[in-house]
Amino acid sequence: MQKFQDLKNLIASLEGDADKFYAKGNSAAGTRLRKGMQDLKNMAQQIRAEVQDLKNKAS
Repeated sequence: MQKFQDLKNLIASLEGDADKFYAKGNSAAGTRLRKGMQDLKNMAQQIRAEVQDLKNKAS
């Protein structure tokens, strides 16, 4: 469950950069946002694998 909370925290931390990029056109914020989204993708994949593993062990 901690990984899921970390995922939510990462999304919240990216909100400022998303606003700076979309509302103000700050390209550096766009770069940070893209990096954060890649981290988000990797975290989601880890959670997905963990859920699958736990599901298979329960069966």
